[in-house]
Order: sequence, then structure tokens, then C-alpha cells
Amino acid sequence: MATTETTTPERGLIALPESAARVLVAIGAIATIASTFMSWTYTSDFPGDLTYYGSPAGLQVLDIVAGALTLLFALTLWNVRGLGWLNPAGATQPVVLAAASAFAVSWFSAIAIAVDLKGLVALDPGAYLAAVGSLVALLGTLALPKPGDTFKDYITKPDLIPPAAKLAGWIERLIVTAATAVALIVFNYGIGVDPDASETFLGYLFLVVFGAWALLTAGLFDRFAQLNARHKGFATSMAFLAAAIFPFLANNEHNSNLGVNILVVATVALGLNIVVGLTGLLDLGYVAFLGVGAYAAALVSGSEFSRFSGVQFPFWAAMLTGMAASLVFGVLIGAPTLRLRGDYLAIVTLGFGEIFRIAVNNMDGTSGPNLTNGPNGISMIPDLDIFGFNFGAEHNILGFALGRFANYFLLMLLITAVVVVVFNRAADSRIGRSWIAIREDETAATAMGINGFRVKLIAFALGASLAGLAGTVSAHVGYSVNPAPYQFAGSVPPNSAFLLAAVVLGGMGTVNGPILGATLLYLLPEKLSFLKEYELLAFGIALVILMRFRPEGIIANRRRQLEFHVSDDSDKAVHIPEQGLPDSTVGVTKAGA
Repeated sequence: MATTETTTPERGLIALPESAARVLVAIGAIATIASTFMSWTYTSDFPGDLTYYGSPAGLQVLDIVAGALTLLFALTLWNVRGLGWLNPAGATQPVVLAAASAFAVSWFSAIAIAVDLKGLVALDPGAYLAAVGSLVALLGTLALPKPGDTFKDYITKPDLIPPAAKLAGWIERLIVTAATAVALIVFNYGIGVDPDASETFLGYLFLVVFGAWALLTAGLFDRFAQLNARHKGFATSMAFLAAAIFPFLANNEHNSNLGVNILVVATVALGLNIVVGLTGLLDLGYVAFLGVGAYAAALVSGSEFSRFSGVQFPFWAAMLTGMAASLVFGVLIGAPTLRLRGDYLAIVTLGFGEIFRIAVNNMDGTSGPNLTNGPNGISMIPDLDIFGFNFGAEHNILGFALGRFANYFLLMLLITAVVVVVFNRAADSRIGRSWIAIREDETAATAMGINGFRVKLIAFALGASLAGLAGTVSAHVGYSVNPAPYQFAGSVPPNSAFLLAAVVLGGMGTVNGPILGATLLYLLPEKLSFLKEYELLAFGIALVILMRFRPEGIIANRRRQLEFHVSDDSDKAVHIPEQGLPDSTVGVTKAGA
């Protein structure tokens, strides 16, 4: 029988009594919060106007949240009544990460003020107090005793987190509602940051990354996932309700435009997730299916630049036309190529994507048939009009003025909901289990009677049709379609590399993963304008870091998470004593056992 090893907490990095370390964390957190009610600089030239006493703004608001989070996690170490839910495992990692968020925001703010305003003389007492207070809190956390398990073990072993007590159904639904509301507030704040105030958005990123990391290590994400599983329908409805509220909160056409583009990319990424995440087929030309749907809808939109300028389908007919065209192309491309595997399939799909872009670029009546108007594309696509509702006009709903992009956002949200339902139904069906079997081991799946070619062709066709559905809306939102975006990689999304990265970054095989990945990849370049020249470099570095520490993606599918971390414990020796053998001869690794 294998023996179980017990772990004892190790001393912290700084030699201090645990009680003193806790006091330092609390004092530093309180000082950080107090600093935000003081002036951080003498001039309003810095984004956010941090010159007022008693009126936090910009980065100060973010520092309040970081300081409060640090203080709350610190109080859990004293077992304060009512806060046990915040840190159910009693771990020190959440306290360290919360303090790191306050330290990052405070010190980044002080450095940014000094750099932008040419010297430390620009710092007021509040900035110094924030820097010192956050440093004290962080040093206090480093003096706390470390748990015996490493961080990597902690986040990959759910059994280290005590299971949540089952509450009344209405209370659990209330918790889901509150968490969804917090997520909406966080997203709305981030998307509402002025693109010129990149300092504020960077502080927001520091807070979100370290704060979410702290909640993850505390086990709250795992518990929330359990609540979602118990109330899946309610949680999904609340998520879409929160998204529907967004244009009313944003009340800004630019932000609504960002929201529309994010939903278009997220919907296409969900279609790609069927091919890559569920079936395990590497498709490097998937954006071509989006282009097929967009061009098909543009041709029957009534645009005067369309080859069929006299034809104007209603939206439902244009939508079906785009889906059907993408479906046909998916079958035509998939039928002769899906017998290939691995790198060979990837190369063929990459070639298809480039062939599509070159073909539509040359169908101008000179280099090829007159169909797509060549590099000029099809422009002046009229706005949709569904049951008398003109999506190009401003409408007043419940006292809120919704502009053109807000209208399209709500339409695209409805289409995204349909795609999510299709994805979930397909993944949970018999064909979905066949996709997963093909992904795990195609040879074994075929031996068990699964028709691998047919199953893969269905995945390819379904994914293509969903991309075509999103393309019909994107054509009307952008007023035009042209060949430029439909390439493997480029600075303008969407492109195949962008879509694939959204799936991998967010989490393959999940619903929320591609949506989160598309949101991050679309929002970050928009807000961090100073990275324009180094966008691809920063993007590559982020992917390398993610693949090293969390290859399953930000939102992990449980099955894939186990696959990626199955060897985490293989290097650790397990002592298995057996009768008649000396102990020194029976130590084997877990993998060997």
C-alpha cells in the first residue's frame, strides 16, 4: 500500500513571526487605501486627474480595490467570522497575489507619474504613501509561512480545496447573479478606459491579472464553476443578460463597436473550437470561411457595387445564403483533405486560406471573372432592416439612446447565443463524443467503429457554417468587405492566426474560453496604443508564457487540463513498501506505478 505524505508549512522568505507578518500586511493594505484619498501629483496633466484630496480617480480607484482585496485576504488569516468563503483553503498564495496587485498598481503609478511629468518632484505625498504601504504589505506576505504544496500542485489538485457547502437554490442563484454583475462592472470599466490613457489601462491589467490569480488560488473560481454546473441554464442566461445590458451602460458608439467586433470574432472562434478544440484538427485557414459568408451576404445585400446589384435578400435569407456558401466550401475543402493528419492537414488548410484571399482579390473582371470587385471589395452595403427595425438608425429604448453599433451588438449577441447552444448541443451529443474520441486517438476510435472521415467532415462543415453566419453580420456592420483581413496573419483582425490564438489562449474545448480569448486579443491592442509597433512581439511573448505555465488555456477544460498536467507528478518518487523486499529496492515513480 502506498503511504501518504503529510506536508508542513515552511517558513517564509523573511524571518518574522507569523503574527507580526499578518499585522504588516493589514497595516500596508490600510495605508494603500488611505493613500488614494490624498493627492498623488500636483498637475492634472497625468491621466485621471489625481490632484484632489478625498476624491479618488483613475489609478487611485484601482488602488482602492487592490488594497481592499489585500486587506480582506489578510483578515482571512485571522479566521474573521464571515470571511471564510473568501479563502476556503486557508492558503497564503491569495494573500501574496492580492498584495502583489496593490504593489504593482502603486509602484507603476508612481513610476508613470515620474516619467510622464519628468521627475520625482511631480509626486505628491499620496503617491509616496501608496508605494510604501503596498511595499510593507508585500513584505509582510513574504514573511508568512508557505504551504507545503507548490503553487503548481495547488492549482492542479482540486482536492486541496474543501468542497463548498450546498446552499439553498435561491442563494446559489443570487451568488451567480452577483458574480455576473461584478464581471460586467469589471469589463465595462476596462472597455471604457480612454485609449489615450494607456497608463490607467495598464494599472487595470495589473489589478485584473493579479486579482484573478488570487481568486483562482483561493479556490473561488473552482467553487463558482461548481455553482455554474448546478445551475447551468440560469448561469448562461445571466451571462447573456449581462452582455445585453452592456450597450446601455457603455452608452458610447465606439465601445459598442468594439463589443460587436469582439462578438463576431468570438462567434467565429467558437466555430473553430469545434474543429480544433473538440476534434483536434489544426486548421490554419479558417478565416476564409468567415470571408465566404461575408462575401455571399454582400453579393445579395443590394449594394450598388455588388455583381448582383438588383438583388436584395431579407436578412434571414442572406444569413442562410452565407451559411450555405460556407458550408459548401467546408465540404468541398474537407472532403479531399481530411484524410490527412497533423502537419499535412495544417499545410493544406493554410493553402486554402491563401487561395481564397488571392481568388477574391483577382475576381475583378480583369484578372478573373467579375464577381468580387477585386481589391476594392464590395462597399456601401446597406444597413439591415428587420421587421421595420432599421439597425442604422438611433433608437430610444427605456430612455437610453442606442446607436447603430449598439443595435448590431444586440443582434450579434442573439446570434452568439444561438452558436453557443449549437456548440453545447453538439459537444454533448453522440457526434460530439465521437469528435473527442478522434481527438484523443483516431486510430483507437476507428478501431471502435467510428467513421473518422465522416465525423471530421461534419465538424469541418459545422464549424464553417458558423463562421459564415458571423460573416453575414460583419459584412453589414463594416459597410463593406475586402480581401485584406482574410489572411493567415496580419495586424488587422480577424485573421486565422488571431482566431486560433483566441481558442488556444482562452481554452480549447470550452465555451467561455474562445469568448474570453477574443475579448483579450481584441481589447488589448485597442487600449495599449503604444504597442502598435511591437504588438506581434508582445503577443508572441504572452503566448510563450501561457504555454509554459498554463498550456490548457485561461479557462481550462477539465479533461484537457488533466492531459496537460498528467506528468506533473511523474518525477516525484512514491514510496511503496512490499513484504520481503528492502525499502531501498521498491521506490518507483508514479508513472511507473
